[in-house]
Amino acid sequence: MVGFGGWSMPLAYPAGTLAEHRACRGAAVAFDVSHLGTVRVQGPDAFARLQQQLSNDLRKIGPGRAQYTHLLDDSDGSVLDDIIVWWRDDDTFDVMPNASNTARVLDAVGGIDTTAQRAVVAVQGPDARRRLATVAPDAAAVSRFRVTSFTWRGATCTVAGTGYTGEDGVECAVPAEVAGSFWQAVLGAGVHPAGLGARDTLRLEAGLPLHGHELGPGITPLQAGLGWVVGWDKPAFRGRHALDAERRRGPTRVLRGLTTAGRQPPREGAEVYVTGQPAGTVTSGNFSPVLGCGIALALLSAAVSTEPGTGAEVRLRGRQLPAQVVALPFVAAGTAAPRRGAAPSAEAHRDATTPGRSD
Repeated sequence: MVGFGGWSMPLAYPAGTLAEHRACRGAAVAFDVSHLGTVRVQGPDAFARLQQQLSNDLRKIGPGRAQYTHLLDDSDGSVLDDIIVWWRDDDTFDVMPNASNTARVLDAVGGIDTTAQRAVVAVQGPDARRRLATVAPDAAAVSRFRVTSFTWRGATCTVAGTGYTGEDGVECAVPAEVAGSFWQAVLGAGVHPAGLGARDTLRLEAGLPLHGHELGPGITPLQAGLGWVVGWDKPAFRGRHALDAERRRGPTRVLRGLTTAGRQPPREGAEVYVTGQPAGTVTSGNFSPVLGCGIALALLSAAVSTEPGTGAEVRLRGRQLPAQVVALPFVAAGTAAPRRGAAPSAEAHRDATTPGRSD
């Protein structure tokens, strides 16, 4: 157990991070992600408030749908938080920020903090729905990025077809008083528990950004390759002016994927060189259990050629690790094999849990 955003969170269960990671890629795992915030925004003006404050355009979806979006800094367009919005019914939205940003999001969009009233269990993996169906059939049946209700032991729960692993799955918001029994029932269906360690290696293999690393102060959606999260057709939203200016001139740096030979992974903060010249910095790095090598996300200068296949070098604690720029994601959903030559789809991002998110 480790401290995280004011919560005590499981880093790993007895099987260990590698086993949990492989279970998610090949079967099904459950994450307790109750530390994620929930801000309930409701009333006749709820839609307008969210449209004004958040970057994406809710007109693209409707009630019963989920949307990945950003809360931007109005001065420079950088990402204050990345968020999932669950549109529950006509005038009710559950806005789900990262663990440490709930107060900031509450201040921006209004509403009520309902985090303490529920637990959130993310059931993820290619076999997640089949196993969950033995516990909560209605929850297992929800489609990707859809939101609906289900009943567990007389309690009304909410489920969305979202997650933060790059795999198929759902996230279930369960009232706190029945959360323990729901968790035990999910594990009893053959779903393996998984902690923060596997959550990070899974999201990294999927090429999903993490707030505080690929998103955060000074990093805009355009730099992170998330221009699709911006509702350019909306008349106004926080950070619009700054993003318009950056779009006109082009971002000065862009997010890229790197692989390195051997088991030693690149680490956050390591310098990246291309053709012998400084090109940028690693934002997240780890060992890929599927690829068996180091992988990293890095913000690299837009002035340097960083197309897939470009050779690079990561300088880590006096060592020089040969690297190569690759297409994202590193690993495709539903397989235990690398995927090359394709960028992640819009729905692949914190499909988002989650989470990119600092969860």
